[in-house]
Amino acid sequence: MAPAIVDTCKPAGVDPKQGDNLCSRCAAKCCCYFALPIDTPEDWEDFEFIRWYLLHERATVFIEDESWYLLVHTRCKHLRDDNLCSQYETRPRICRDYTTKNCEYEDSWVYDHYWETPGQVYEYAEAVLPAGKGHGFRSPKPSTTAVTS
Repeated sequence: MAPAIVDTCKPAGVDPKQGDNLCSRCAAKCCCYFALPIDTPEDWEDFEFIRWYLLHERATVFIEDESWYLLVHTRCKHLRDDNLCSQYETRPRICRDYTTKNCEYEDSWVYDHYWETPGQVYEYAEAVLPAGKGHGFRSPKPSTTAVTS
């Protein structure tokens, strides 16, 4: 079983004071991952793609408010050691549009569902998809009858 992903970018429990700039106290939580919406899986083939995502290091999948996401735990390459952006003046539009109004500083990152391993996805798919011949990820058992020529 793969080790759980440890998020080294979460703040270390420092409570900000009224009026504080959260970015000055945070460990750049919002700059340590990106999450992309993915289609809701409907069949075994769809779940096979999700299992493939999770074969990659630092990738997880979660559901929040009935939407599915691929979450890649990776630190922005422009983040300095002091957790500030080295490209602040020329940062991408997505960064410019982000405000502390919806800051994740206090977010507990609890999701409706969260998967870290392909095995977890298999178990979930097995529970929610109809069973039937030819379904599932596992190869069929080899025949026990001898083959004669």
